[in-house]
Amino acid sequence: MDILGGLLQGFQVALTTNNLLMCVIGVVLGTVIGVLPGLGPPATIAMLLPLTFRLEPTGTMIMLAGIDYCAKYGGSTTSILLNVPGESSSVVTCIDGYQMARKGRAGAALGMAAIASFIAGTFGVLALMLVAPPLARLSLAFSAPEYFALMVLGLTMVVLLAGESLVKALLSMLVGLWIAGMGTDLFTATSRFTFGRVELLGGIDFIIVAIGVFAVGEVLGNIEAAKPVEMLPVPKGLRNLLPTWDDMKRCRFAFVNGSVVGFLIGVLPGAGSTIASFMSYGIEKAVSRHPEEFGKGAIEGVAAPEGANNAETGGALVPLLTLGIPGSGTTAILLAALILWGFKPGPLFIQDSPALFWGLVASMYIGNVLLLVLNLPLVAVFAQLLKLPAYAMFPLILGVSIVGVYTAAGSMFQLGLLALFGLLGYAMRKLDFPTAPLVLGLVLGDAMERALRQSLMMSQGDPSILLRPIPSVLLLLAAVLLMVPLVRKFNAVRVKVLDREA
Repeated sequence: MDILGGLLQGFQVALTTNNLLMCVIGVVLGTVIGVLPGLGPPATIAMLLPLTFRLEPTGTMIMLAGIDYCAKYGGSTTSILLNVPGESSSVVTCIDGYQMARKGRAGAALGMAAIASFIAGTFGVLALMLVAPPLARLSLAFSAPEYFALMVLGLTMVVLLAGESLVKALLSMLVGLWIAGMGTDLFTATSRFTFGRVELLGGIDFIIVAIGVFAVGEVLGNIEAAKPVEMLPVPKGLRNLLPTWDDMKRCRFAFVNGSVVGFLIGVLPGAGSTIASFMSYGIEKAVSRHPEEFGKGAIEGVAAPEGANNAETGGALVPLLTLGIPGSGTTAILLAALILWGFKPGPLFIQDSPALFWGLVASMYIGNVLLLVLNLPLVAVFAQLLKLPAYAMFPLILGVSIVGVYTAAGSMFQLGLLALFGLLGYAMRKLDFPTAPLVLGLVLGDAMERALRQSLMMSQGDPSILLRPIPSVLLLLAAVLLMVPLVRKFNAVRVKVLDREA
């Protein structure tokens, strides 16, 4: 079946009354889930799965996929307005989104998040439709050594996330790597850095660290301020509730960057939307004409990661549907659902189940349009949260944080950890340590260690396995990226010396 014929069949399937209703339910439910920190698509889909076995498979897959990609947008709302990342992939949005809200541009940030999600999500679906089989074969070329090199390249993004001090950024990243190492070693079953606490054997949940460092740390820093904390400025007028034409022009490369990077990272099983958002943010800052604006409210810093985490959804479906390989917790649950319904994801899936595949593809086009239509009018509603005075806003942020963490973990011990990481975030704020590198180290640390140890097991301890073509190129890029600050510093010193001699 040709692509155009398959897409037409897909729209016939997706536009039936039942499937269209399931798409709407998925979009609305996903947006709500994204706003609530700690719940997340994997947990929600896992809870809904037993209720869907008697439903028609195509409609159910349309709904579950809608929950996945819309939750990634929903997480941007609390990230921008409250500095509380609703999803792990929304952590990067906090960096510039919240700063835009502090400058009275919360409406533009929320609108740009919706537009970037729509553009990149549509690109992800288009790429899934056109290049799924060849990209699936490419993803098979990635094994443990390639993943290790990719993670190392991701860690070098700390250079681009650093503030004025690269040393502080590296120290922050090392703390994140240390936290990622806590728990039970998967290879030896020994405990590491658990301090005798049974609750730490499973490691520390990412959302606890992210909410503690970003949200609770921000609240503690504002409460301690000597002068009364001013309310965040509320955008007034329709013009200030949506991005301007100049904003759209500034973000044109960010749309491309987020779309392409997000999709390609999504194709690689196990990489995930959080890595995609960090990578796209780092690239955007690296190529920007105004890198000094990042971290202070650059709208490109919202568009790139928000686009990447939505495009990643389309990419993640490539190995799932064409190879039967899940690349994340959500796609693993979707794979289980497909198998239970009697489908066989793999090279023949599109040929054997065209109605399901093309119906899902067409529904994602429709879902991305619904996402834009639903959320752009809500920008004005969400912006009203900024009218809350500080004595109401800070308890709201703490309440959302506590509910999110307790929902994810269900333990008072985890709430204690939330308070601990809140103090850590406060201390980092006071000492001017960047928080984003800590989160980056936490995200990549576990996957990087696992990939390195698997590589050495494959080669029986010979590190030369990391010198295969793809890892070599990625490691070389990482080395070049780390050298950039040193070269800049050397040039600055050389210019000073020449000026003195002159």
